[in-house]
Amino acid sequence: MYHLPMTPAAQPRTPSPHQLRWLLALPKFGIILLVTALLSLLWLLHLNEVDEERSGLIKDVLWLEQNLQFHLNGNEEQLQQLAVDMTLLPKPRHTFELRASHLLKNNPEISQLLWFDKQRKIIDALPSMTPPEHEIEAFGPPVTEKAFEMARRLGKLVYSEPFFLENNRAFVEVIVPIYHEQQFAGMLVAVYPLEALLNNLVPWWFTEKYKVVIIDDNEVQYAAKTRINDIGSQTYEILFDPPGYGLKLRITSYQNNTNQLQRLLTIAIIALAAGVLWSLWIVRDLMKKRSRAEEALRAEHAFRTAMEDSLTVGMRARDLNGKVIYVNPAFCKITGFSSEELVGSTPPMPYWIPEQIDETFAVHQSVMAGKAPLDGFEITFMRKSGERFHALVYEAKLIDGKGQHTGWMASVLDVTERKHAEELARQQQEQLQFTSRLVTMGEMASTLAHELNQPLAAIASYNSGCLNLLERPDCTPQEIRPALEKIGVQAQRAGRIIRRVHDFVRKSEPKRAPCQLTEVIDDCLGFVESDARKRHVRVDCDTPPLPPIPADRLMLEQVLLNLIRNGMEAMASTPEAYRRLHIQTSIADAELKISVTDNGCGIAPEIREKLFTAFFTTKPEGMGVGLSICRSIIEFHRGRLWAEDNPNSPTGSGTIFSFTLPLETA
Repeated sequence: MYHLPMTPAAQPRTPSPHQLRWLLALPKFGIILLVTALLSLLWLLHLNEVDEERSGLIKDVLWLEQNLQFHLNGNEEQLQQLAVDMTLLPKPRHTFELRASHLLKNNPEISQLLWFDKQRKIIDALPSMTPPEHEIEAFGPPVTEKAFEMARRLGKLVYSEPFFLENNRAFVEVIVPIYHEQQFAGMLVAVYPLEALLNNLVPWWFTEKYKVVIIDDNEVQYAAKTRINDIGSQTYEILFDPPGYGLKLRITSYQNNTNQLQRLLTIAIIALAAGVLWSLWIVRDLMKKRSRAEEALRAEHAFRTAMEDSLTVGMRARDLNGKVIYVNPAFCKITGFSSEELVGSTPPMPYWIPEQIDETFAVHQSVMAGKAPLDGFEITFMRKSGERFHALVYEAKLIDGKGQHTGWMASVLDVTERKHAEELARQQQEQLQFTSRLVTMGEMASTLAHELNQPLAAIASYNSGCLNLLERPDCTPQEIRPALEKIGVQAQRAGRIIRRVHDFVRKSEPKRAPCQLTEVIDDCLGFVESDARKRHVRVDCDTPPLPPIPADRLMLEQVLLNLIRNGMEAMASTPEAYRRLHIQTSIADAELKISVTDNGCGIAPEIREKLFTAFFTTKPEGMGVGLSICRSIIEFHRGRLWAEDNPNSPTGSGTIFSFTLPLETA
């Protein structure tokens, strides 16, 4: 759709480049603040979750520690009671086997119970007699012997240092001294595999949440219980006492799904922020492009406004229904109506002439139907003051940005002054032609007198002959009749000469009618026949059969007479043997070409350019309008006239005047 030009007040305010940069920076700054706030919130939630997780971890570790101590203390009490009972009851071995079996059955974390005498020799053991330290003597004896000696010296229960046996499995022993009547009588030893200790005393639900490892100060791992091999998020260590000796319980919590979701949420927020920033960057480019486009549009609008203000050609746009949607200042100036009075108006337009409404509406309908002439058309409009003016209108399709035909754009030229000038020029040309005819008539006065003298002399001679015959008594009418007929022929010839001169001189409008050029040439030759004899010029004519052409016969006679007479005058100094004027016609390229060739003095190069200029002549008695009028007549018939040298002249000089006429259907 075509849009009318916007006035400065109607144009939207566009921010400056500095303001545009700030407007583009504000959303990015807001997005950065939002992302920072979200990440801070997530970080605080993470810290809170970590604190809660650590608090839960510590609570669970303390519970585990208490649970382990409870079981170990219970086992200690049972071992100490067994040591007392073995000295008090009558059958120590039976007591040991009975109580040891019960103890091993109810405490699977104990792998073996041994009874030593005071020389550290085994008296009895369950479930086997082989002490665990004997399997690897390099590790077991020194550690257990040290604990054995310490328990005997202190006289109380002692835990041994941890040691590794059986496929690098770690053990620890509880050594309980046996006293009989306050005398050292032996030792009870309970063997704890640390791995079995964790497997039996650490509940399953605990390992669903944590990994439990027994280590020492040197980070040597003695046992572990875990459900999965995963990277822990938090770790808490607590002393494993008993057995002591620097053993520690290291509890590591597993990474839970909450951390995964939080990580995914963080990644999603960062990705979303990156996407928003990327979209803002795209919007920034689009806004910059739009800003540049608006700037270019404003420059284009200002340029177009200046151009429209400087135009003298009226511009008018109409939609497909004929309603005026735009006029430029020049159109308003031509018609006298303002744009407010014209825009929105529908046929009949206020500048249409009331008495030509029907004709103008027919032209309007033709334009709306797309049948307007491509080379424009002329029409008469009316100004607001009522003054009529001639307008030359060119119509073209109005195409919108989508390539759709939305109306018609017309350029309107006020050609009133040009029409007046053309009419004045036409009248002046007619006046010049009339003057030229008068001049030609004067120049031919002697020729006409001689031409008329011949038929008049013939008439007088025939008349004398008739009178002489009438004086004879035997004269009969049949003898007089041929003379009278010849008198009539000569009188008609004299009449045609007079009529031809009258038509030639008479002022008349050009009349284009079917014309036989051969007859025109014959009449011209008859007209100049006597002059040619007087100048001793031989006239040759080569005219094949020609079709009739639409032309003003009298004008063409004038052109041919002028060219023939100029050719005969140009051969005034030519030897009589070469005074030959040749008239030739031919047809080529839908044109009829007529050439008049002489063997005269030719045309000097310095006057060739001025040859067809009005009032330029080389004749002392000439007016210099003949060739100018001839060219105007030929151009009036949409032909052309030119002169060139005669290359075939036997005298070496001569001129060929040629003109063409369109070969149209008469």
